[in-house]
Amino acid sequence: MRLKEDSPYATNEPPAEMDETMSLQSKYSNAHQRKVVVVGYALTSKKTKSFMKPKLEGLARNKGILFVAIDQNRPLSDQGPFDIVLHKLSGKEWRQILEEYRQTHPEVTVLDPPDAIQHLHNRQSMLQAVADMELSESYGKVDVPRQLVIKKDASSISDAVGKVGLKLPLVAKPLVADGSEKSHELSLAYDKYSLQKLEPPLVLQEFVNHGGVMFKVFIVGEAIKVVRRFSLPNVSMWEVLKNAGIYRFPRVSHAAASADDADLDPCVAELPPRPLLERLAKELRRRLGLRLFNLDIIREYGTRDRYYVIDINYFPGYGKMPEYEHIFTDFLLGLVQSKYKKRATY
Repeated sequence: MRLKEDSPYATNEPPAEMDETMSLQSKYSNAHQRKVVVVGYALTSKKTKSFMKPKLEGLARNKGILFVAIDQNRPLSDQGPFDIVLHKLSGKEWRQILEEYRQTHPEVTVLDPPDAIQHLHNRQSMLQAVADMELSESYGKVDVPRQLVIKKDASSISDAVGKVGLKLPLVAKPLVADGSEKSHELSLAYDKYSLQKLEPPLVLQEFVNHGGVMFKVFIVGEAIKVVRRFSLPNVSMWEVLKNAGIYRFPRVSHAAASADDADLDPCVAELPPRPLLERLAKELRRRLGLRLFNLDIIREYGTRDRYYVIDINYFPGYGKMPEYEHIFTDFLLGLVQSKYKKRATY
């Protein structure tokens, strides 16, 4: 990658005796001399399109941040040097490459550690950190819905549900949460006889009425941003008795389903208390070992302080988060400044 002469990262003209074609390594060195933060990114094409927008890259340049695409066809150690590696790719091979890179380049911040991310790819382990917290304070209580993991044999689901005492209706989600469209699909089961139509492996969660509104809590380091999204409507006992079968839904929450400007019941629309979210986010950052994730939270309908975390996603759609460009660039600069301060203490 060659920087243009009018680029804000262009260096002074090299001496005449130097070759006109500067090496990539030399350009990275000059970037570091000018205190430019070099962020290598390895993202899917879809994530690159939604996240690496011109506004983000322009603001980053103005703040002294250079985004560089990582070439997946070349050894990672031969690229850079980087201050930060930002990634969202799947596959065992990529995880191994990143782990080896972390071991040989401890000076580079990898967002986030591959092993920590893996916990969020399985809905059985995903919510365990929240359940273990048993977070309850003056601002409210945070829990997870009662759930059951079914790994195989759909014909046994009804018996398994009866054995643990889960109450209908039940939300069915794929066990694997790998960011694909399929992993975001869900079904609502109204009767136990239809449960055998589901396709394991999956997770069954008790449906909690929440007024049809979900709170997406975006977390970028210590920064928190909350937006409202429309969700599944309340289900009455009459509807449970009247309806039967499996109702399948595509991805329920997305940018087009924003509820921030809708005319909602204030009791439904009220955001969760900031102190509660800050404590929850801080504790999950520590337990999960992650800095880039979001929480899908609902408030039980008819209550003011009973909340449930129903999903956690790594490196979510930040492009849909208001002011994400400023929040994310400030976060990246803060990481590097914190790293330099730690070095200065030794």
